[in-house]
Amino acid sequence: MMAAKTAKKRSPLKSRADHSPNGRLVDLHAVKKIYRSSAGTFTALEGIDLQIASGEFVSIIGKSGSGKSTLINLISGIDQPTSGEIFVNNVPVHSLKEEQIAVWRGRSIGVIFQFFQLLPTLTAVENILLAMDYGNRYPVSERAEKAIHLLELVGMADWAHSLPGTLSGGQAQRVAIARSLANDPLLLAADEPTGNLDTKSADTVLELFDSLTREGKTILMVTHDMELARRAARTIRLSDGRILDQKVND
Repeated sequence: MMAAKTAKKRSPLKSRADHSPNGRLVDLHAVKKIYRSSAGTFTALEGIDLQIASGEFVSIIGKSGSGKSTLINLISGIDQPTSGEIFVNNVPVHSLKEEQIAVWRGRSIGVIFQFFQLLPTLTAVENILLAMDYGNRYPVSERAEKAIHLLELVGMADWAHSLPGTLSGGQAQRVAIARSLANDPLLLAADEPTGNLDTKSADTVLELFDSLTREGKTILMVTHDMELARRAARTIRLSDGRILDQKVND
């Protein structure tokens, strides 16, 4: 994987190290999320305490409405907690302003969606280059080579100039994974990444995740599939917005 550059000055947006001093990449304290609407209030998460180590592959399971997607959205800065603290590599995500969160997420988090979210008018390599443009981590002159390298990593270099509509679901998800790595993120946040794939394609994606964690990447994956969840090093089960139990997988 590409080596991360060490920032010259520490700031909420430039705290990038391979490991936090305490070994925790993700650290949540008493995190609560309440959604309010005209119909009333709904507590999606209630007092979550959670730690994820650098290089760990963690799966999150639970019934619909248990808070799985809310949790991953809070950790990746897509949503903000009602109360509590969220640290990712010592960055206080819970206290970042809206414009800071967008910059931080683009450089620190690789998000993988169930339905790929590739731009249909851009080729595979162009989707990755666009993510690099937003992250602005590498010189423009280096981006094309790095994008092709990422497609090679996921076995999709031969489809670099193909449009998403010409790819199978498994191929599109592999391109999406390459895109999530565009700015060498600290954390990959995957929300049901295999939910739209056949069994063979899903297994290929999980093998990619295994390979990435062996190379030191940290992955947080939401899934409803217990068999897939067991592929992670640790499984966290949510129920009614709380952590019901955790299990280290064999």
